[in-house]
Amino acid sequence: MSNRNILMGIPGITPQELMYLQRVTTSLDEEQLKNFVFVYNGKRKNVQDVMLFTLLGFLGFAGIQRFMLNQVAMGIVYFLTLGFCWIGTVVDLINHRSMTDEYNQRMAHESLRMVIGGY
Repeated sequence: MSNRNILMGIPGITPQELMYLQRVTTSLDEEQLKNFVFVYNGKRKNVQDVMLFTLLGFLGFAGIQRFMLNQVAMGIVYFLTLGFCWIGTVVDLINHRSMTDEYNQRMAHESLRMVIGGY
């Protein structure tokens, strides 16, 4: 099975995410790649989920998307300020895809370290 097929088994993967993962996993053998996909799939966030949680900010639950992306301090600030009076929430709604991609790239590197390092 090729690396592309194994990576395509990740639910909800975007073409950009697939290309990025193919680039960073080129040195992995098939077993390591399967382990990587298992670890990474548990850590990554789906773009639609981030968008949905950002939309919840308009109902008074501002900042949930920031907590979801491990940005706890910013999540607290958003919660206490109603997402900077919804301006920050609107900006996050526009940028939700890039925020998710950035988070997933960090998780890909973390997952790689776990698979290669064996811990």
